[in-house]
Amino acid sequence: MTFAALQKSARARHLSILGGFHPDAGDDVPQACRTILLLGPDEPAFWPVYQDSPEALDGAPDPMDRWSRRVIGAWAETLGAQALYPFGGPPFLPFYSWALRSGRVHAAPVQFLVHDTAGLMVSFRGALALQAHIDLPDSPPSPCQTCAATPCVTACPVAALTPAGYDVPACKAYLDTAAGQDCLTGGCRVRRACPVSQGFGRLPAQSEYHMRQFKGA
Repeated sequence: MTFAALQKSARARHLSILGGFHPDAGDDVPQACRTILLLGPDEPAFWPVYQDSPEALDGAPDPMDRWSRRVIGAWAETLGAQALYPFGGPPFLPFYSWALRSGRVHAAPVQFLVHDTAGLMVSFRGALALQAHIDLPDSPPSPCQTCAATPCVTACPVAALTPAGYDVPACKAYLDTAAGQDCLTGGCRVRRACPVSQGFGRLPAQSEYHMRQFKGA
């Protein structure tokens, strides 16, 4: 079982392995776990497939979380692995810390996570905890190291998301205005401003879905 083979299997399920790590004694992972693999949507293939899924069409709550449990859970079973999810709490599993441990995800200047290929569009649908040691690819440096312009710092029209923190009420209030419709339907301008995000391929309809979920939370 190689990383390349697992990545191929992930993409067959419209997911992608966005990073992984080999746990140390202090990591909050299942017992006997030797490799954690972090899974996110494989863009842009993910969204059309998800939209046609039973979970997206049945009208029941939490469709994307249920899709994730079904798809990742079934895959984990075939691997003899344990499926882990960033939702379903509290308590919540430390996906933020796990992402940083992968070496492929870093803290951006605006404190959101930034990924080497997904940029600020990075998101996780789950993880696999494997008892096997999987050799992982070398991690590239943070894309922020070569981003002199840092457009994410000034992209928010109401300065709700800056290095000083995240003003969630100001963000949500702006989404209720006429001017905020671009953010609501096209996705967060801060996430879109990241040069890496712009090449990632997430469809605007998916960003709109997440923004509406956020606005209604």
